Amino acid sequence: MIPELMKELKKRISKSVQSTSHQMAVIRTGKASPALLDNLRVECWGDRLPLKQVAGISAPDPSLLVIQPYDPSTAEAIVKAVESSDLGLRASADGPVVRIPIPKLSDERRTELARQVGKIAEEGRTSIRNIRRDINDSLKKAAKSGDITEDQEHRAMDEVQEEVDRATEEIDSILEAKEKEIRG
Repeated sequence: MIPELMKELKKRISKSVQSTSHQMAVIRTGKASPALLDNLRVECWGDRLPLKQVAGISAPDPSLLVIQPYDPSTAEAIVKAVESSDLGLRASADGPVVRIPIPKLSDERRTELARQVGKIAEEGRTSIRNIRRDINDSLKKAAKSGDITEDQEHRAMDEVQEEVDRATEEIDSILEAKEKEIRG
């Protein structure tokens, strides 16, 4: 029973850390990163498709994203999708490619983004604490019903806490790196 709970704990915590990391990756920091466009969907061929399915994205330098559509006829739809998104970016079709210059961030915007990534990190930590509570509740029920001993319960709870601490440290390091990136 305990090995199954630990496996579930690790899987759920890993998903939570990955989700937090992904949410932070799509936040614009004044530095070009293809991850900025991960959530962008393009209206083409009668459907709304993820940008990655209709084009290749590269960052040839820190202030420019270049999108190479697989089908050149989708360039205008890509420009439209970028400009209508909440990223605050301008795109221009330059022949078969779409160029997106990444402007420098103002100090006010940097502060706002730092606050936003802090909030994302706290949501990730909260998610991990909720996972810990669920697993610990399962361990308590198992101990109460006699499926595991009290010693096994306490050892397992200690192991759960170690995993939670490790994941929290990982989220903190992701947050620290993102804040450093935002501050330039």
